[in-house]
Amino acid sequence: MSYINKVLSGKCPNCGKEKLFHDKGNPITFRMPKMTKECGSCGYNFHRETGFYFGAMYVSYALTVAEMVTVMVLRLLLNELFGTNISMLQAFIAIVVVVFVLWTFNYRVARIMWLNMFYKKDEE
Repeated sequence: MSYINKVLSGKCPNCGKEKLFHDKGNPITFRMPKMTKECGSCGYNFHRETGFYFGAMYVSYALTVAEMVTVMVLRLLLNELFGTNISMLQAFIAIVVVVFVLWTFNYRVARIMWLNMFYKKDEE
């Protein structure tokens, strides 16, 4: 199973059967996603050590910056190709809305990516 497939499935990197998150969270109510402690099928521990997911913050930051750049590129394309007049303030508001709506998604994907980056089959 490739790295991209593992990240997109959001399942255990060891067996691929159990989901890493049992609750996806909710950006509207500010409810954080809840991560499972270990795989119910193979017993793989998702919490490797204290502070393991600290680096996932940087992955989440990169995802957020990519989303912000995408909104700005869309603004430029719409203004140039279709002659719209989207101001910087409107683009800023769009960026805030996109970041607000996708923060739980970024949190989950960043942790899944981080865990799969450091997964080795011969562990445990």
